[in-house]
Formats: sequence, C-alpha cells, structure tokens
Amino acid sequence: MNGFKQIVQSNRVWLCLDCGKCSSVCPITRHVVDCYTSPRLLVETAIGCGEAEVLDDPLLWSCLTCNQCTEICPSLVSFSDFIQNVREAARDQDRSGDCTHGGMIQTWGRMMTDPELKQDRLDWIGSGLKTSEESDTVYFTGCLPYYDAAFEKLDIEGIEIARSALKILNHLGIEPIVLADERCCGHDQFWQGDMAAFRKLGEANLEILKRTGAKRIVTTCPECAWTLKHTYPDTIGDSGMEVLHLAELLAETDLLDNLTINPDTAHKQVTYQDPCRLGRFSGVYQSPRDLIQGLGYELKEMDHNREASLCCGTSCWSSCGQVNKKIQVERLKEAKSSGAELLITACVKCQIHFKCAQNDPVLEEEVQINIRDLTTLIAEQL
Repeated sequence: MNGFKQIVQSNRVWLCLDCGKCSSVCPITRHVVDCYTSPRLLVETAIGCGEAEVLDDPLLWSCLTCNQCTEICPSLVSFSDFIQNVREAARDQDRSGDCTHGGMIQTWGRMMTDPELKQDRLDWIGSGLKTSEESDTVYFTGCLPYYDAAFEKLDIEGIEIARSALKILNHLGIEPIVLADERCCGHDQFWQGDMAAFRKLGEANLEILKRTGAKRIVTTCPECAWTLKHTYPDTIGDSGMEVLHLAELLAETDLLDNLTINPDTAHKQVTYQDPCRLGRFSGVYQSPRDLIQGLGYELKEMDHNREASLCCGTSCWSSCGQVNKKIQVERLKEAKSSGAELLITACVKCQIHFKCAQNDPVLEEEVQINIRDLTTLIAEQL
C-alpha cells in the first residue's frame, strides 16, 4: 500500500479533489453512458478506497493518456503519469486492459524483445532512396512496416510515410542510417504499464543507436519521438542524441522556400489533426501548420485545435470499443464541418483509427473525408 500512496503523492493527484475541471474535457467521461467515470472520481477512489478499487475502475484502462486534463489543470497534476504508474502496479498483480486486434500489436512488440531476433527491416526502402551506414542522422522507422501489413485493408500510408521521409531527407542532402535491427520504441508497452517488455525494447534500441555514432534521430512517429527523447532518459538511459519529429527538423530548413506550388493543391482547403504526443506532450503546434501552408494549402482549423485538439480516440491498442468510436466519429464530423476536403495528420495511428471509423457502413457520408499524412504530401511536391 505504501507504493500506491507514493504514486498518489508523486503525481499530485490529491489536488484533483479540490477541482474537477478535467471531467469537463475528458473524452472518455463525455461519452461513457453506462456508468459515470472521470479523472477526479478515479482520484477520489484512489484516496478514499485504496488500490484494489482503483484497479477495477473503468477509467484505468480506457484513459487515452491524451493529456487534455493536464492541459487545463490549474494544479499541475500529472494525471497521465498517474495512470501509467497505476497500470504498472496493476501489471505486478497480473492485471491488464483488453487488447485490440487480438493482441497482435502487443505480440510483435514482445517478439522484438528477443535479442536473437532477425528482422527483415530494410526491404521497404527500394530503389532511388539513399541511406548510409555512416551518417550523423538516424531515421527511426518505428512500426510503420508492421502497421502497413496489419492494416492493409484500411489503405493506410505506413511504408509510404517511411519512404517519403527518406525522399525528403535525401532532398536535404541527408543520407540517414536506417537500422536493420531496430525494435519497436516501446511506447505502448510503457503506457500500458508493461515495464518488463518496455525495458527490453528500450535497452536493445539504445545499444543499437549508440553504436551508430550518430548525433541525431529523426522519426515520423510522434510517439517514437516522445519515447526516445523523454521516456528513455527518464527510465532507462539517454542515447546522447538529439531527437526530432520530421516536422520539427523541417521547420529548421528552407525546404519549402523555393518550392513550386502544385496547382492541384493551391488554395485547397485542408484541416489538421494535432497528434497528442506531438501537440500537448511536445508543444509542437506551429511547424506542421507552417509546412501545410507552405505547400499552398488553405488551412481551416477545427473548433478544437492545438492545445484543445481532440484525441483520435484510441491509445496503446487497448480498450477500443463503442466509446472510442464515438470520439473518432465526433472528430471526423468536426473535420468535415470545418469546410476542409482533406484531413492531414502527422501520426500514423491517427490515420489508422480515423480510417477504421470510416469503415462503418451506417455512418456513410457523415464521416467521409480524405485523410493523408503530412510527410507524404511534402514528398509528393519535391
């Protein structure tokens, strides 16, 4: 019990009892109809009832860790961190949330913890794209090739995002290292509280990254970027390398200054989905928007944008059900109501979850809007 009290104290969640603003913005709270749950109520249970009751609370595994509650919290409560800590405690008691897609994604993550694992991670690169075994930049691919295979029917841009990233980096004169033995970054394992798998993945990646001698890691996944830049140093070790999402790197270049605007995109109305880990977690809001407008698009903001942006509705491949579908549908409708004809995001998970929601035959045109990744749109205009 002392360990659980420490979780409550270290994340300052006891301050939730004096407030409750989080309940008004929590996406889960707004859409749950069969029982009432909220960040404040979960904290009240933690303080008033103890660990056992918290482990049975519906919000423990359904929380998106989107940080929308923390964004408006006047007391700097680390609620997402609190959720992660409690999930870790739950794992110690062999308790966990429901995995989506038959646990497929968690399974390949666990497979990658095997130090003897041999992967075919470079086959996607193809001809015309240049990489190097000696470079100051590593392109961290993440699970893009795996997502492409797992969600083929959704027509996502998994491998195409990776290829586009290489095309852009090559255009900048960068021939990055692409790691043949790279593992999943472990983001989902960490936020699900599966620290054993997370540490194995992180330690393997750190060993491989340090051997490269590179100075910089570039990734197209906000979750990889956050994990490599913050979670590894806080829990396992520091790579000693600068970590950037591609949108951050491009903000430092003149890539778009001399770009000839494609007439097909000139003044085309688009809207942008702020990924949680790139937006609220990392504070990267403006550079993706500058890139979108630099391509010639007219940006139409959704009602909820930047710090107030709505999550795509699913986190860590767990607890994806009716409530999550409602969150996704709400966001897709908001994108359509902006007047945009294209929804752009910078996170492959957003694309997967939104395209999955669009597969509902009942909703039909209510949620139909084209969805693309920012990386692929930039590469098309080079």
